[in-house]
Amino acid sequence: MEHHQKISKRTVDALKSSEKTCKMYDTEISGFSVRIYSTGRRAFFLRYRVGGGRGAKIREPKIGDYGQITADQARAIAKDWSAIIRQGGDPAADREALRNNPTMSDLFDTYIEDFAKRHKKPSSVANDIRMIEKRLRPTFGNQLVRDINRAKIRTYHAKLASTPYEANRVLALLSKMFSVAANELEWISANDHPAKGIKRFEEKKRKRYLSQQELTRLGDALGAADRNELERAISPYVTAMIRLLVLTGARHGEILSLRWNEVNFERSCLELEDSKTGEKEIFLPPAALQILSEIKHGPDNPYVIVGKKPGTHMVNVKGAWQIIRSEANLDDVRLHDLRHSFASVGVRAGMSLPIIGALLGHRETATTARYAHLSDDPRRLAANAIGQEIADALGICEHG
Repeated sequence: MEHHQKISKRTVDALKSSEKTCKMYDTEISGFSVRIYSTGRRAFFLRYRVGGGRGAKIREPKIGDYGQITADQARAIAKDWSAIIRQGGDPAADREALRNNPTMSDLFDTYIEDFAKRHKKPSSVANDIRMIEKRLRPTFGNQLVRDINRAKIRTYHAKLASTPYEANRVLALLSKMFSVAANELEWISANDHPAKGIKRFEEKKRKRYLSQQELTRLGDALGAADRNELERAISPYVTAMIRLLVLTGARHGEILSLRWNEVNFERSCLELEDSKTGEKEIFLPPAALQILSEIKHGPDNPYVIVGKKPGTHMVNVKGAWQIIRSEANLDDVRLHDLRHSFASVGVRAGMSLPIIGALLGHRETATTARYAHLSDDPRRLAANAIGQEIADALGICEHG
């Protein structure tokens, strides 16, 4: 049984299974179809002829199962394949050849185009591409996927021991790509997954918080930058961004990509449409509201922190931050440490970890727990004050 209708999420979801396999052809892309089996499983296909004439061989490869890809993604693939077919190509044969003898470069490219770009945020895709081009392609690119074994991955991971965090992220990316090769592309058996069972390096969570004196030095350096007193001119958008980071505890990517339509002055908050943890509210203290009110709007630019190119936001503040932190004698401080410092000030003020976690947008309480040791500070100060008063009463003098 078959009928014709435009294939979309709505029409695919509306298909009802029966004892026989049903097929629905798309009304816009020739040969593009979706099948619904008696089990309820749905899958997308593209039917086409190889070469010209009625005697040409007919192929109908599966694009993918519904659920693993969306209807829109299947439509996009069908369009791409149709373009290849019009130029005399054969997507099914290309896919079969790739399946029989793929290289690691084939895996990298397929993973990025068919999986990462469809399921990950742009920032995560950019980071995957960075690790592939910097680390993985130079080492593994020309090797066949089937020739990569656990010993090779373990040896490569060990060579990155000097940068344990990066080493573990690269290993995690390799593991994800081999999982795709096994379960989605069927290039290898799931039993041949070469990144399984390799022990990650221990990662020590960095704990760097700015003291009151260090925050004062940072403020002085930002003021010097505003007055053009540093070794080179610093954009006022950079100093505004850094002040907002300290005052809100936001991630620097959230401030860099902040749009004016996400700034709610009436509610004193940022209403982020998309962040690392999805939609998010960031509450703004009066000082942050003042900074935002003083930022100059870029012409025809939706972003708060304006970039060099028209209509873009700033993307790289590394050079400016190095100059500012050097002026403040904070050479070991990263931009992300400003977020930690926001949390540490809250904890020292006696605020609970759940409240701090809510302000930072943490989804897991364990993420906020790294600040728990700071809650000892108010108790230590209290113990010292009480002890000093008792010592004075007892006539005990400190030595040294």
